[in-house]
Amino acid sequence: MIALFGHGKTTKAIAKRFKNCQIFDDCFKEKSFDEFGNKLLPPSEFDPKNSDIQIPSPSFPLKHPLMQKATNILSEYDFFRKDMPYSIWISGTNGKTTTTQMLDFIFKEKGSECGGNIGNPLANLNKSDKMWILETSSYMLYQTKIATPDIYSLLPVKPDHLSWHGSFKEYEKAKLSPIYRMIEGSIAIIPETYKNIKTSSRVITYIDEYDLAKKLNIDIRNVKFQAPFLLDALLALACEKILLGKIDYEKFNQFKTDTHKLEEFKDAQGRVWVNDSKGTNLDATLEAVKRYKDRDLILILGGDDKGVDLTPLFDMLKALHVEVFAIGTNTDKIVNFCNNIGKKVTASYELKEAMKEIQKIHTTQTTVLLSPAAASLDQFSSYIARGNLFKELATLN
Repeated sequence: MIALFGHGKTTKAIAKRFKNCQIFDDCFKEKSFDEFGNKLLPPSEFDPKNSDIQIPSPSFPLKHPLMQKATNILSEYDFFRKDMPYSIWISGTNGKTTTTQMLDFIFKEKGSECGGNIGNPLANLNKSDKMWILETSSYMLYQTKIATPDIYSLLPVKPDHLSWHGSFKEYEKAKLSPIYRMIEGSIAIIPETYKNIKTSSRVITYIDEYDLAKKLNIDIRNVKFQAPFLLDALLALACEKILLGKIDYEKFNQFKTDTHKLEEFKDAQGRVWVNDSKGTNLDATLEAVKRYKDRDLILILGGDDKGVDLTPLFDMLKALHVEVFAIGTNTDKIVNFCNNIGKKVTASYELKEAMKEIQKIHTTQTTVLLSPAAASLDQFSSYIARGNLFKELATLN
């Protein structure tokens, strides 16, 4: 019997595939059943004796009573490790989704399928695929103790999800954990910072995208992408070079980056708006601001910052011509930061209120950047919903 903690996309997919599961979630107040015959139960009904294994949703709280009572927790990756074909795991703080999509674009015709944190649970993937390309979160890595990738592509690791992990040290430890288990013949592409890590895999380190290009003889002049997508592109091309021995630059340059990530557009008046709603952490917003640092900037910040210290962002803003509009649960924190560095700030609390005021002051000489440095779930169902509302309100005339 499988017990599942949380009623999210990952656990729903497992329940649909295997049926006869017990699903525990705080939203269930009494026993019921889903359309596949799985039991839906309140956490108070959990008895570890009634299940062989317990699989939590990736970000299920570590201190939840269910986790404390569980006796045999398995991650989604460990549960499906025997089904997993040749696999590339992508992790790090920013760029995971783009790198995963780029890799799938490269290898799709050769039988790859992408999944994991990108939104496609492993339960939905086909074990007959030639390759799984998995966007891998720190939540999943924390729980995974057995499974390993054939190639591990690690983007730079910066502070994020600290309220869940408890500290940057624990967050970083989760990101590095699969490298220690990797076997001879596997490959880890990792930042130079971790060059002395102990592993049986072949290690390729990089200082930046230019260093990685040099080490793998990739002609960066033939790559159309610019920062912050350039490193994502180089990591994807590194895997292509390693596995195929060559790079199809013409095909790769046809890849289109996702929406909600530095998505720049103009309204009917010719004013520039930038939707970076996927900038859900400090490092992502730092990169976005760097891109527009020479502009007259109107910056929308705020949401659930997951306990991360935002000081580096405001240190950067000191030297810029920027006006800030604060939204979300950390509005007051952002206002205090702005006041401390002498930057004009409006406490809007909600995106729609911020956009009302921004519409009054935005001109063809300014750039509006939504890059919240925070998750969206305090006020939205997802960063996508937040970005869509931004785009809708930006184009109202």
